Amino acid sequence: MNFYAQTSNSVSNILLWLPLIISLLLLQCLANSSQNTSVGVIIDFNSVTGKQQRTAMQIATQNFNNYSNTHNLILFFKDSGRNPIQAASAAEELITKKKVRVIIGMETWQEAALVADLGAKFQVPIISFSSPSLVPSSSMQLRWPFLIQMTQNHTAQMNFIADIVHAFNSQKVIAIYEDNPYSNDYGILTLLSDALEKVNSKIEYQLVLPPFTSLSDPKGVVLDELLKLLPQKSRVFVVLQASLPMVNHLFREAKKIGLLERESCWIINEEITSMLAYVDKSVLSSMKGVLGIKTNISTSSSGYTQLQENFQADPTETVESRPGSNALLAYDSITIVTKALEKMNTNSSSSRILLEEMLSSNFNGLSGDIRFKERQLSCNPILSVIKVVDNDKKHMELDFWNPKLKFARSLIESINDSTPKTWKVHTNTNPLKVAIPMNPAFDNFLKFSPNEPPTGFCIELFKEIREILSEQYFGLPYEFHAFNESYDELMYEVINELYDVIVGDVTILANRSKLVSFTQPYTESGLSLIFPEETEGSAWLFMKPFSMEMWIATVGILIYTMITIWFLEHHLNPEFGGPLKTQISTTLWFAFSTLFFAHKEKINSNSARIVVGVWLFLVFVLTSSYTANLSSLLTVQKLRSDRDIEWLKQNNLPVGCDNSSTFVKDYLVQVYNFPRPQVIDVEDERDMVDKFKSKKIAALFVESPYEKVFLNKYCKDYTATTAAYKFGGMGFVFQKGDPMAKDFSEAILTLAENGKLKALEETWLTPSNECSNNSPSPETESLTVGKFWGLYIICATTSTICLILALLKKYFHYHNHYEEEAQLSQRNVTTESDDDHNNNNDMKRVLRSGTGLYNGNLMALNKSATFGGSVLQGVRRRNSPRLESVTISDELNNPQRSQSAVIEMM
Repeated sequence: MNFYAQTSNSVSNILLWLPLIISLLLLQCLANSSQNTSVGVIIDFNSVTGKQQRTAMQIATQNFNNYSNTHNLILFFKDSGRNPIQAASAAEELITKKKVRVIIGMETWQEAALVADLGAKFQVPIISFSSPSLVPSSSMQLRWPFLIQMTQNHTAQMNFIADIVHAFNSQKVIAIYEDNPYSNDYGILTLLSDALEKVNSKIEYQLVLPPFTSLSDPKGVVLDELLKLLPQKSRVFVVLQASLPMVNHLFREAKKIGLLERESCWIINEEITSMLAYVDKSVLSSMKGVLGIKTNISTSSSGYTQLQENFQADPTETVESRPGSNALLAYDSITIVTKALEKMNTNSSSSRILLEEMLSSNFNGLSGDIRFKERQLSCNPILSVIKVVDNDKKHMELDFWNPKLKFARSLIESINDSTPKTWKVHTNTNPLKVAIPMNPAFDNFLKFSPNEPPTGFCIELFKEIREILSEQYFGLPYEFHAFNESYDELMYEVINELYDVIVGDVTILANRSKLVSFTQPYTESGLSLIFPEETEGSAWLFMKPFSMEMWIATVGILIYTMITIWFLEHHLNPEFGGPLKTQISTTLWFAFSTLFFAHKEKINSNSARIVVGVWLFLVFVLTSSYTANLSSLLTVQKLRSDRDIEWLKQNNLPVGCDNSSTFVKDYLVQVYNFPRPQVIDVEDERDMVDKFKSKKIAALFVESPYEKVFLNKYCKDYTATTAAYKFGGMGFVFQKGDPMAKDFSEAILTLAENGKLKALEETWLTPSNECSNNSPSPETESLTVGKFWGLYIICATTSTICLILALLKKYFHYHNHYEEEAQLSQRNVTTESDDDHNNNNDMKRVLRSGTGLYNGNLMALNKSATFGGSVLQGVRRRNSPRLESVTISDELNNPQRSQSAVIEMM
């Protein structure tokens, strides 16, 4: 009986425990149906970024496990210590001992590379939070086939920084980063340098800070390193990499030495921007105005709101902390793994299938669109420009940026409103180095004299500007440096920092503005075309070849020569004889006909022949010169409606161009299509005039300021017209981004408004008396006496000498005649008949006529020498009482023989 009782009690106890046992078995079956998946995480436990990433992945895993009935995700965390060797050792342990199917983390590329080698060896997918800067994606896929880059390439961020620098119009920047032998800082520097080169800027100096963990006195070391930046000219600082402790010391010490003043601009990378919540409040106040980079994320989604609430509820995080972009990427990386696991049927699927499922992810995560291309995030990031503020918000957003659209206009305006002066003020020990071109086209702009300071319009304008900016720039000490090369070469000297500014007649061009900064133009812009002045059509054009003085001198020497020839010829030459009226007309006709070498009158006197010979030579020179100058006047044409650029090209006429202006020459060849051989180089003002006069150029292309100076000096010889409008004008040249260029521009505008710029132009470029004093006279193209005075003197002197000799000869003839008469009267004691007496008298008349002392002609001589058909045979020799026999024909019909006899007696 007891046996049955005990058996009954045992059965009843079993029946009581049976439901509980069945429930436990069902729960065990349900537990076994949810597959466990191990995921390894390798991050830096001590960094702010690592702490945020750990929290974000824990929250993402918890959220997944709460709703998933098929998979259970287990995370195994390992500390990398930002050491690639430590990270690789942790990865091997996770793969071999924990049997993880995926490894996530690795903030530096060196860590990711070593872990990716293990992933390729054990065929375990690796999700890395870092990406190489310079390794091609094709090489990465071959070497690390299981690597997934859960980050954007650094190129976008470096282009972002370059665009900010370009907005500041800064030519140089200083790069600052904390050294880490396991980071890819050098690759980032290369990307930043390439990006800056695209905006015509460059890295002037690299400040490398030692690792903070290796410093025993970080405050002193950081201060010593920052002091190296004071001599540098740039005041734009880009912090590429720094840990949180280093950030605190960096900005605290920079504030002490004045590197965070208004004149400086600081740009921090995205990682430092995400750590602003952890920066000391005292340091944060010093960072006010610092610009930072932040990935634009949507904070209005429910997922982000939940994550932020969990962050604030997490006891390991501070209350004011918010998840940064790195935390969001960590959260999305867990989502990538979980979505891939859900697509797989069993936990026994291969790792390669898991990798392919993860790479095929396409969803909208908390960090943005998650899609992969070549195993790297393919979506273009939208970055934000933030500005650090000293309040609870820590920073404020200024504008957005993406690689295609760049910045909006509002950002450029907001930055330019507070553009820092990134250039040091010049002192007596570091004066402004002013380069002056020594070969200007016109010395009105720049004039050099031995042992004297340079002068000219540009120099005086620079001095006026310096006086305006003297207080702002502490007197603006300067020193001049003459430069005897082309303007383009001189600008490269400024770009290379050998000089600070070029003061001269430098044309503002688009390609030059990309390399240097120009001031406001101080002259008008444009291109002018200069032609020689055309001779005015006039009824008195024939008078133009000779000047008025030349005409008067020519008429005077003509009259004087005419009188001389008449005096020498009218006694002996019957063609110049006759009544006085006939003599005058004959002489006038002779003189006029000699002008054309058409005279027919014969010259008997040797003296007259000499005079006529010299006169004919003078006439030959004068007529040749007259003809040549008249032809020149008729050839030179005035500017007409058909005399323009097309006219020059159609007639293939050479045109001049300043050889120092390559822009004008290229403009003529490329825009106006002039053949290059048709464009002739001219050196300076003198060369321009010489080539015009020698007909080597038919027109001259110059910039409008030069045309104003040229016509002011040669206004009566040349005329100009506008060839092209809207060029840049002329200005002073500064180094790219130098804010002094802006100050100079404001000073130029001030001088233009108060009238001093106009006064300088009137003094140096267009003085009121320049044209009348320096240009040629109205008879510039006429021949003047000064070019022929030697011939005039020779002709006048020859005529005068011959005239004097003739007068002396006449005087001596009269004197000898009177002496002979006195001797004859004393010696004549014989008595002669009346007829003989008459014959003697006739003989004396003949002698007088023969010697030219009797005012008669040849016919009178013949009549006097003939007595009833007989020939006079007794003639007294001069100065001799003896009579000599001469033969004089009594034939009146042969006057030539009689004339010859008389000439022989002379």
